[in-house]
Amino acid sequence: MGLKKRSIGVALVTSAVLAGIGVYGVPAMANTSASAPLAAKPMLLNSITPTSGATVGVAMPISVVFTDPVASSARAAIERHLKVTTSRPVTGAWHWFSSQRVDWRPEGYWPVGTKVTLDAALAGVGDGNGRTGTRTYTHTFTIGADFETFVSAPGHTMKITRNGKVIRTMPIDAGSKTFPSWDGTMAVIDKQRWVRMTSCSVGITCDPHNPNYYDLNLPWDVHLTFSGTYVHYSTGDPTPGHGQGSHGCVHLSYANAEWYYDNVKVGDPVTITGSPRGKAAGDNGYADYDLSWSQWLAGSATGAHTA
Repeated sequence: MGLKKRSIGVALVTSAVLAGIGVYGVPAMANTSASAPLAAKPMLLNSITPTSGATVGVAMPISVVFTDPVASSARAAIERHLKVTTSRPVTGAWHWFSSQRVDWRPEGYWPVGTKVTLDAALAGVGDGNGRTGTRTYTHTFTIGADFETFVSAPGHTMKITRNGKVIRTMPIDAGSKTFPSWDGTMAVIDKQRWVRMTSCSVGITCDPHNPNYYDLNLPWDVHLTFSGTYVHYSTGDPTPGHGQGSHGCVHLSYANAEWYYDNVKVGDPVTITGSPRGKAAGDNGYADYDLSWSQWLAGSATGAHTA
């Protein structure tokens, strides 16, 4: 089961104007006469993740989403003005998933305890499409414990490690043959105590008479992809581990789902194997590690560097 979620990022800077800020983010208009020069269009950010001050998991990328497209010709300059510094040496790179989203991740997972700062010093930087920034944003965050989840779809098990030590193994049901789960590694986007999940929202069926129709409020929901993949408890599969199969999510028992919800955090990696669907796209949530390092660098305008 799943709920399609299209919004990008959890630390919203929506309407944060990077040039010519007026009330409510509207460019100030001091003179409307015909002779007044036209102000440059402001460059806007839709979001920066993770939230400043957060403690996140080892697979959490830095993700910057622009409101308007950035031209290919402007991306190298923008990357150079998105400065990442760390409390210990970490080699990483920016990668453009689209003309509006650029992420930074290390080659491997973040070292535990690393303190990270992003200075988005975009003053005077153009987007190649007539917009210019005049502000700097600073986000700081910390890498917490190495809490990793390994799901075997055919084995109907979920193993959890903390700092390399196995702490729990749980029975699960992953996606069915008709509705398989995504393979690959997905960093936790967020978690919610309750989520309304509908078959209509993820394009399965909107027909209440269809056997695959559902419209349920379900508890202990850990969000993995924007397309609607969660780890959660399901009233339709209360004792997972027998292989019945879900509509693509990972089902846990009520007690295990509650424990998992209480212990997992944003940015923790969840790796699913053995599903026939293939890997989730890197920008389907924060599945950045579904790209190899060479694939990652191919989407960078300035290449790898050590922060």
